[in-house]
Amino acid sequence: MSLQTFYTPDKIEAGCDEAGRGCIAGPVVAAAVILPKDCEIELLNDSKQLSAKKRQMLLPIIKSKAIAYAVSFVTHQRIDEINILNASFEAMHLAVDQLELKPELLLIDGNRFNPHPSIPHTCVVKGDAKFMSIAAASVLAKEARDAYMHKIHHEYPYFDWNTNMGYPTKKHKLAIKEHGISAYHRTTFKMT
Repeated sequence: MSLQTFYTPDKIEAGCDEAGRGCIAGPVVAAAVILPKDCEIELLNDSKQLSAKKRQMLLPIIKSKAIAYAVSFVTHQRIDEINILNASFEAMHLAVDQLELKPELLLIDGNRFNPHPSIPHTCVVKGDAKFMSIAAASVLAKEARDAYMHKIHHEYPYFDWNTNMGYPTKKHKLAIKEHGISAYHRTTFKMT
């Protein structure tokens, strides 16, 4: 199924998605993307369905075709303060607020959202596989988060963040048992 380019033809729409909700280390990252209504980006899909190579190839294409885009990070400390769901919403709000053009409608990947104070939204379950702007946001968020996890991997190479990106893989959990948690782990999450 090909991605839809818009939800409503007469509004400026921003697709919003996040990366890193299921991780036990690192930030949650969100992106907001406004694409032209007639935009075509071949191969674009939900970031989870794309290889890292394809995501990296799509990154400059998305950025060049977007009318506006923004990426925001919410730290692991903030996640521990307000919980991962609220941190995801906060990251999306931050990304939307950084857009150079104010959208008239937010297309949110998922079934829940904390409403933006001045922009209406529509939640779309599996929206990253339905709408181009949400899929584009999913790629930007995932690539930004992966780049960050590659960077901090060098501080704690035994956690294998360059491959697991902070997700609770068997190797990651074993490293926590052996070395304890790092400064980047989410302390309110179950580690083992």
